Amino acid sequence: MATQAAPWWKRLGAGVITGAADDDPSGIATYSQVGARFGYGILWSVLLALPLMIGIQAVSARVGRVTGAGLAQNLRSEFHVRIVAPAVVLLAIANIINLSADIGAIGAATELLLGGHAALYAAMAAVLSVLLQVFVPLNRYMPILKVLTFSLFTYVATVLMIRVPWMEVMRQMVWPNVRFSPDYAMGIVAVMGTTISPYLFFWQSSQEANEIKTDSRRMPLKRAPAQAPRAMKRIYLDTVIGMMLSEVVAFCIILAAAVVLHAHGKTDIRTSADAAMALQPAAGRFAFVLFASGIIGTGMLAIPVLAGSAAFALGETFRWRTGLEQKPGRAKLFYGAIATATLGGMIISFSPVDPIKMLYWSAVINGVVAVPLMVLIMLLASRRKTMGRFPVPAALKGLGWAATCVMGAAAIVMFATALLPHH
Repeated sequence: MATQAAPWWKRLGAGVITGAADDDPSGIATYSQVGARFGYGILWSVLLALPLMIGIQAVSARVGRVTGAGLAQNLRSEFHVRIVAPAVVLLAIANIINLSADIGAIGAATELLLGGHAALYAAMAAVLSVLLQVFVPLNRYMPILKVLTFSLFTYVATVLMIRVPWMEVMRQMVWPNVRFSPDYAMGIVAVMGTTISPYLFFWQSSQEANEIKTDSRRMPLKRAPAQAPRAMKRIYLDTVIGMMLSEVVAFCIILAAAVVLHAHGKTDIRTSADAAMALQPAAGRFAFVLFASGIIGTGMLAIPVLAGSAAFALGETFRWRTGLEQKPGRAKLFYGAIATATLGGMIISFSPVDPIKMLYWSAVINGVVAVPLMVLIMLLASRRKTMGRFPVPAALKGLGWAATCVMGAAAIVMFATALLPHH
C-alpha cells in the first residue's frame, strides 16, 4: 500500500535552511552597508541574484540527491585531489573568518538587548552550537534549524514598521540610478558575493546526501530512478522557496537601511549591530529590538551551516566518516572539524582585529574560490558518468553557467578595484 505524500511544507528542509543561513549576521551587515550607502539604487541587484542563486543551489542539491554523496566527495572522485583540496581548505578558512564575524555579532546584539558582556554571549552561542551539532541527532536537530528560519521574518516586520516611499522604490528598481564608480561596483560585488557563497553549495548537497542515509525509503536516484519525479519536484520546491525567502529578507534589509539610514545621511554602517543601533532613533525601539533579535536568530542558524559545510567539504575530500547522523565516537575528525571551526571563529571574534577587515578577507577568499568551484560543479553535474540518467537539464544548466559567469565578472571587478589607487 502506497504511503501518502507528506504536505509540501513538511518536505521543505535543506533548501529553506540553506537560504535562511545565507542571511547571516555578516550578510545583514553587508546588506545594511550597501543600503545605507547607495539607497534604493542597488535593490535591483537582489532581483538579479535570485535566479542565479536558485540555479547553482538546485544543481548542487541535484548532485547530492542523484549520487547519494556530497559535492566534495563527487569532486574528489572526478577531479584530481590536488585541484579540489586547495579550494576546500580555502573554503574552510573563509568559513572560519565568517564564523568569527557571526559569533561576534551575536554577542554584540545580545549585549544591546540585555546588557552584560558581548564576549560572554558570543562564547555561549558558539559552545551551545557545537554541543547541539555533536550530541543532538540529526532528526531532532533539523527541526530546531527550521524553527530558527522564522527569525528572518523580523526583517520583513521591520520594513512594515517604517514609512517606505514605494513608488520611488519601484521606479528605482525598474530604472535604477546606476553609478559608474569603483564604490558602486564593489557594492554590487558585495551583494553577489554575499548571496552566492560556496559554503551554501556544499551544505545543501551534503544534506540531500545525508537524508538518503537517514531515510530508509530514499535511495540515490542513479540506483532508484523511479523516485526521481517526486524527488526532483521536492528539490526544486525546497530550493525556490528557500532562495526566495533569502532574497526577500535581503531586499527588506537593504530597503530598511535605505529608508532609515541613507535618507538621513547615515552611511557609515560597519556591522549588523551598528545597523540595529542606527535604526532606533528613526524607526523606534520596537524596530531596533526586532532587528537585533533577528541577528541572534540568524546567527544561531548560520553557525552550524558554516561549520558543517566546512566539515563536510574537508571530510569528503580527505575521506573521513561524515554526517550529522553519526555518533560522535564514529566520526571524530568530522565533529572535530565542526568544533575547531566554531571555536576558532569564537577565538578570532575576541581578537582586536577589525571585523570589517575580516569580512573583507573572507569575501576575497570566497571570490578566489567560488568561480573555479562553480566551474567544476557545472562540469560534474553535466557528466553522465557521475549523474547517470539525470545530468542537469538545459534550463538549469543555463542558470548555473550564468551564475558562474556573473561571479567571475564580480571577482574581476573586486580585484581590479582593489588595484586602483585610493584617494
